[in-house]
Amino acid sequence: MSAFTPASEVLLRHSDDFEQSRILFAGDMQDDLPARFDCADSRAHTQQFHHWQLLSRQMEERVRYSLVAEESDVADCDTLIYYWPKNKPEAQFQLMNLLSLLPVGCDIFVVGENRSGVRSAEQMLAEYATLNKIDSARRCGLYHGRLDKKPVFDAEKYWGEYQLDGLTIKTLPGVFSRDGLDVGSQLLLSTFKPHTKGKVLDVGCGAGVLSVALASHSPKVRLTLTDVSAPAIEASRATLAANGIEGEVLASNVLSEVTGRFDMIISNPPFHDGMETSLEAAQTLIRTSVRHLNSGGELRIVANAFLPYPRVLDEIFGFHEVLAQTGRFKIYRAIMTRQAKK
Repeated sequence: MSAFTPASEVLLRHSDDFEQSRILFAGDMQDDLPARFDCADSRAHTQQFHHWQLLSRQMEERVRYSLVAEESDVADCDTLIYYWPKNKPEAQFQLMNLLSLLPVGCDIFVVGENRSGVRSAEQMLAEYATLNKIDSARRCGLYHGRLDKKPVFDAEKYWGEYQLDGLTIKTLPGVFSRDGLDVGSQLLLSTFKPHTKGKVLDVGCGAGVLSVALASHSPKVRLTLTDVSAPAIEASRATLAANGIEGEVLASNVLSEVTGRFDMIISNPPFHDGMETSLEAAQTLIRTSVRHLNSGGELRIVANAFLPYPRVLDEIFGFHEVLAQTGRFKIYRAIMTRQAKK
């Protein structure tokens, strides 16, 4: 089985064409091809902390994690290889940012799975470059063009917001529940009781909805919010500020950058990585949360009812309970006791 994604395998079919290229890799990079690709020079920019963790082991300072790419990230690159994400507004934000920094005449390659909507890259970039499909394999498309005109990029124009029970939720492209509260988070919020106290960790915080909703009726909680997504990190900080709520927000791959212990860990964990179903993040959260819970502390998560988390919860905590459920979702709670596997 290949260590590369189908999109990377399509790129490797053209590896001879890139030997003299100075490449900037960006987008939904889910493997380490940018670090191993045979070319004159390679750099990478990512909005995903776990992708940065993977690539920085080999690329060191030549890869950077942030919401917005800067001129130093582009350096003297003459080629962009962009991995198309499943979220079209996210692609728009990233591509307009990157193309505003790259030189006119640079080569642009866009690669992605057909089911992710990669075909729409042609229309999205039509004003700035003419893209043509140059390969189709592994259910992926590879498009090429040259930059004819640089777009004007203003990150502020991509901000959005919505109201939730008197709270202001700030959002950015690529952030989960960007246009409103999702049903799973709504069910999780329904299980919170007013006047909760102690330290609360919100893992996979998205726009910060769970944290500000909890703090709105439990002002004595001390909040820490984490996510892998740079847009989510910035959106959560903005959401906290917009509602006058204090909290620490940090980039972390599940609990990789978290220190200390908490009285409650809450999460609406993702079960997709790109286009693929992946239970790794949620299972990692369950297995590692015991190292970060005080005695008597609890892990409370929402999950699609069909996902196999009860077995892992029982394996690690010794038991679990279901606080609420619908036809689609269940709210699981597990308590930190002496029997939990540390």
